[in-house]
Amino acid sequence: MDSYIEITVLPDLEADANFLMNNLCSKLHAVLGQVTMGKVGVSFPGYAQTGRHLGSQLRIHGTASMLEKLMAENWLKGLRDYCQCSAIQPVPANAKQRYFARRQVKSAHNKRQRSVSKGWLTQEEALDKISDESQKLLKLPFLQLISRGNKQQMKVFIEQGPVVEHAIVGSFNSYGLSRLSEKITVPWF
Repeated sequence: MDSYIEITVLPDLEADANFLMNNLCSKLHAVLGQVTMGKVGVSFPGYAQTGRHLGSQLRIHGTASMLEKLMAENWLKGLRDYCQCSAIQPVPANAKQRYFARRQVKSAHNKRQRSVSKGWLTQEEALDKISDESQKLLKLPFLQLISRGNKQQMKVFIEQGPVVEHAIVGSFNSYGLSRLSEKITVPWF
């Protein structure tokens, strides 16, 4: 990953930074899986776990040719007035590395279904023993997106890993994030 693009969302009275970042990442998600085949990752320079927000900047990392291919898709249509997009730039020579991974927690509904399908509990036992309150809530920043499959609102929780010296290479998911088990890194500067 020798290049990056930095996109800054420009909030106004009608649209705050979180709303714009959700829309930006939703549009990026729609094109990443089709165009980049896991070769483009993202980072959030303004990530703040304490405030549970991702900030107003998104960096998209990859090779210059892959980023050119991505930007040729015109996926920012409809958001250009609400964001400032840099040209493709080289990653600074002194950049460290860090991963950004999707963190998922099984919902109480999914836990019940699994327990019943595995024969561990009956439907009634599952409803009684696995309450909605038992679901572990993550205290991580997240994107609020609409599922492309079932059209339901969903939260994509994002974990930021520690800064490391050397890159861990691999494929990113269709959000541009690492799988938590792999900890694939992007340049951090």
